Amino acid sequence: MAAIELLTRDDLQQFRLQLLEDIKSIISAPKVQANQWLKSAEVRKLLSISSSTLQTLRINGTIRFSRVGKIMYYKNDDILKLLEGEN
Repeated sequence: MAAIELLTRDDLQQFRLQLLEDIKSIISAPKVQANQWLKSAEVRKLLSISSSTLQTLRINGTIRFSRVGKIMYYKNDDILKLLEGEN
């Protein structure tokens, strides 16, 4: 014959508390990286450069980019490497 398990209010309360703790830990966990892709304006601000300088960096291959429609995106890691001088 199959065993029957009964759930008590205490069991449900314990489950609820554990679930809330799990949700809190997920929410408060540090983000790996908030923004993987940057737009041109963000890159110009980070590097303190003009639009034409950014265009020159794109043309000569110093900065890789991806274009979606008319907007150009840059990998955050690539920009950080450029700032650290790792080209």
